[in-house]
Amino acid sequence: MVRARDDLCINVPTFFTCPISLDLMKSPVSLCTGITYDRSSIQRWLDAGNNTCPATMQLLKTKDFVPNRTLQSLIQIWSDSLRHSTILSPDQVLLTVSQLETPSLRSASLTKLLLFATDSHHNKLFLSKLERLVNQLVRFLHNVDGGLIARANIQFLEQVVLLLALILDGVEDRDGLRNSLLKGNKQSLDSLLLVLKRGGCDSRFASARVLQFIAADAESKILVAEKEGVVAELLKSAAPENDPALVEAALASLIAISAPKRNKLKLVSLGTVRALSRLLEEAELGAATVEKVLKLVEAVSSTREGRKEICEDAVCVAAVLSKVLKVSTVATEHAVTTLWSLCYLFRDRKALEAVTQANGLTKILLLMQSNCTPQVRQMCTDLLKIFRVNSKSCLTCYDTKTTHIMPF
Repeated sequence: MVRARDDLCINVPTFFTCPISLDLMKSPVSLCTGITYDRSSIQRWLDAGNNTCPATMQLLKTKDFVPNRTLQSLIQIWSDSLRHSTILSPDQVLLTVSQLETPSLRSASLTKLLLFATDSHHNKLFLSKLERLVNQLVRFLHNVDGGLIARANIQFLEQVVLLLALILDGVEDRDGLRNSLLKGNKQSLDSLLLVLKRGGCDSRFASARVLQFIAADAESKILVAEKEGVVAELLKSAAPENDPALVEAALASLIAISAPKRNKLKLVSLGTVRALSRLLEEAELGAATVEKVLKLVEAVSSTREGRKEICEDAVCVAAVLSKVLKVSTVATEHAVTTLWSLCYLFRDRKALEAVTQANGLTKILLLMQSNCTPQVRQMCTDLLKIFRVNSKSCLTCYDTKTTHIMPF
């Protein structure tokens, strides 16, 4: 027994196992000599041509490395126990929720609840069922300019929004929560806007999610879009240089509020077309994000002002066309619908020229020969009629030996 300090005693075992041969060693090599045989040291020993254990000098049966699974298991158990030691029990959660009403304990309590929520999906559901917690979070959002929260305390507000976003999906009375967030002077929108402007990436992502949740019906969509600064900040969050998850969340929120025509007009007036064009042209986006970009382009193309902006931006038309057949079936359908609206339904000359210059006829023909939906095939047929192509011109722009059967 070794006495390390007056209050700590360590029992040193008599025998140790050799790290290579796994034979018992009579003397604790590492403790007595200070030598530690790590993987790199052992590998150098073996590479030098040795076939014996560096500690006991006994002959090795094999030079193959075997992971120390016992040690790995112990490390994992220790790591899990350390993590779970910080997770609250259900009774502790209820106590922590009650402490949110005490100003001096609010920030620490929110931190504990965030750790609890992020630990598992079950924990998120547990918190979402606590009406007292949900109501308290809404009150915090409503008092961004009041006595509970000072506007400068952005970090606390970020915690509130992060926790609310985590438990949204499990709330049973979703309509009631939406109404609570929008009641009064809609101060919750002030809070969410403040987080969008000054929060970190994670909290801005959470704010966009909450805004998407709020915009569930026509009235709420208009209320969110008419909040000065919300749409502009969502567009900034969707910039190509931002985190991909934040970009996708911002786009989802913009889609949620884009249904009413007045909202589409606001999107157009704030430069949405150019922002979407940048995303399609500059960013390396995942399939789900590209689908959202193209869905927004399709939405704004349903207005005269939106079509004007799209057609004046030749890069946008070409970028939309470039996504046909290259991303997903959903993305292709959004892209073709936009092109059909511009070129066939409204016969915009600039759009026709942009599609022609980008070799759009080839794409349309290829799409018609693919396993596309009947709706997409019909729109492609309409587009071909508009371009007044014939078999000769098709074969000129489409380098293949396949003979095309024209649909008219």
